Amino acid sequence: MRTHFRRGVSQAQHGVPQAGAYYGPESGTRWFGLWDGFFAVSYLVTATLLLTSGTHAVAIGALTLIVPWYAALGRPLMIGDAVGPRNLVFAGVLLLLFAVATSFSLAGSFAMFAVVPMLIMSLSMPQAVVMLIAAHLWPVVVVWVRGEDMGLGVLQVLPIALLSIALSTLLGLWVKRVVRQSKERGRLIEDLRRSRERVARLSHEAGISAERERLAREIHDTIAQGLTSIIGLVQTAESELDHSPDLARTHLSLAGRVAKESLAEARDFVTTLTPPALRGSSLVQAVRRQADGLVAETGLDVRCTVEGDERPLPMNVNVVLLRSVQEAIANVRKHAARARTVEVLVAYEEDTVRVVIRDDGPGFSPDDDQNGYGLRGMRARAAEIHGSATVDSRPGHGTTIEVTAPLGAVAQEAFSG
Repeated sequence: MRTHFRRGVSQAQHGVPQAGAYYGPESGTRWFGLWDGFFAVSYLVTATLLLTSGTHAVAIGALTLIVPWYAALGRPLMIGDAVGPRNLVFAGVLLLLFAVATSFSLAGSFAMFAVVPMLIMSLSMPQAVVMLIAAHLWPVVVVWVRGEDMGLGVLQVLPIALLSIALSTLLGLWVKRVVRQSKERGRLIEDLRRSRERVARLSHEAGISAERERLAREIHDTIAQGLTSIIGLVQTAESELDHSPDLARTHLSLAGRVAKESLAEARDFVTTLTPPALRGSSLVQAVRRQADGLVAETGLDVRCTVEGDERPLPMNVNVVLLRSVQEAIANVRKHAARARTVEVLVAYEEDTVRVVIRDDGPGFSPDDDQNGYGLRGMRARAAEIHGSATVDSRPGHGTTIEVTAPLGAVAQEAFSG
């Protein structure tokens, strides 16, 4: 449903559309300044003719009363869309004042140049036709009644009146069409403006949502996983304090290292810099450190291999692949307690680079919606660089996670964006 505004106040505050509602400067009402000028010229010309003809003061008074009547009631009605009783009242009084001025002096008929357009703009076309016919025929009636005093006959003025009626009707139809198109254009422009504001607002909200999603992934892949590792290492060290103090110290030392790395991740996360694991090292080196950390924490048999020729990658690709490895290793740490081996593969191919993390743990059902945020975040990260993330797992048969990142033109476009 469209909502129009009148001088900055919404219709919803008034309950119903208001007569004389403004649609803004684009609605086509700016031309009314020209009409006001034409109305003023018509009044001055007619008043001058009445004065020079030595007419009765009543004629000039009636003509002058048209001015405040137009300003107070007629102009708002002419700008507005609604046609109701007030329009008929305005047109009736306007026609009466015109008739009074013309009755005392035929020079008052020159006011027709202003009266007829006002009738057309304030009434519906059928009503306007009736009123303008009456306005054009009134001077004919005056000539018929007082023609001998004026030296005029009905047949002298009737053809002019009939021709004026025809021309006024055609002009009225054209004016109505132009005004209607102008107001429709104004409404369309207003709707377009509101649509653009709505799109801008939705885009802003989408940006906020995307940023929240990014922050959630970053927190989950860095701080949350680091804290989980620290908790696990501390708990392990507590259980070893009595019978294996040296091993407990090793785990506590590892917990301190993880805490330092997590703190560095948090600081760089705030400043959106390169992750510390990738600073000054390649993707393969960062992945191997993750594998070594898993070995130190769990004692699992972790094998890290590289296929293809290692080469520098765009930082976007490095971050996505490293975060995917971190998430997969975190899942092994949390959910694959019965696993014995973990294989981590980094494969460099001609147009893609892949990381594959495979474990022989208990596995799970990938279709289960309770799998947590990590896998969803992994897929979202891969999608950001036009890559893909797949999970192959079933209960009792381990889990394989594969993330593929393209290195072609499409990926470069994503990196630059």
